[in-house]
Amino acid sequence: MNVLELDDLDAAQVARLLDLALEWKHDPATIPSVLAGQGIALIFEKPSARTRVSTERAVTSLGGEAIVLRGDEVGLGTRERADDVARTLAGYCDAIAARVYDHANLETMAAAVDVPIINLLSDQAHPCQALADVITLREEFGTVDGRRLVFVGDGNNVAASLAFAAALTGFELIVASPSGYDLDEDVVARARNLGASVEVTRDPFEAVKGADAIYADAWFSMGQETEAAPRRLAFADYQVNQQLLDIAGPDAIFLHCLPAHRGEEVTDEVLDGRQSRIWRQAENRLHSARALFAMVCGGVA
Repeated sequence: MNVLELDDLDAAQVARLLDLALEWKHDPATIPSVLAGQGIALIFEKPSARTRVSTERAVTSLGGEAIVLRGDEVGLGTRERADDVARTLAGYCDAIAARVYDHANLETMAAAVDVPIINLLSDQAHPCQALADVITLREEFGTVDGRRLVFVGDGNNVAASLAFAAALTGFELIVASPSGYDLDEDVVARARNLGASVEVTRDPFEAVKGADAIYADAWFSMGQETEAAPRRLAFADYQVNQQLLDIAGPDAIFLHCLPAHRGEEVTDEVLDGRQSRIWRQAENRLHSARALFAMVCGGVA
């Protein structure tokens, strides 16, 4: 099984994954050593803090061996073709998980080998993050079905995976973006075809009315530094500040996949305020990754 985007899983698999993640989070003594004897290659073409630590800990806590490779050690598409890298690593390892700039490299690797390929982040998708987000929502509200999550900012890879999470778990997603930065139409269509309630809008102030959670992400990511100035201008009215949070109401929570550009997409007041759940959300990256590796590589059903 490959997991390049969240819709590579079905609703039943996601529900089981969430159950496992929460069970093992609250009772670590029950974590099984289902990866004993397995080596999992972890490729980090893009630098990482949360993803690297959470996935290494996830693999080792399941009894496996995490083999971490930096981007300069692998050189996807420069030093060596992505399919050649995958074939080499498949001879040593039982699965390959990668954080890449170009989603096409994951697709190339998946087509080249029989071992599982897991997307730790690409320019198109961030499934592990979306799973951690749903865990956080479930901890906060008990159930995610029918909850309203408003993503304010760029309709990017995180927003895309949240659209599929909405389809598979039943929450409502609204993405408020400026013109030119909308969630991809194909993603919206695919998610709606799976039953998702996904809405794309321009007005963040209208969007957050009745929200259970408001979500922000950086206006520009690694590899987009040359776009920083025009993006700051385009997103100037899309900052999540206390005024925006107050429209949603006192029971709404704030989420951010981190790292945050404080004072840009979100203010310190919101990040550090009582409605923020960003540190629990970050911690849940470990629990979502562990459950995902157990299912994909450990045979846990």
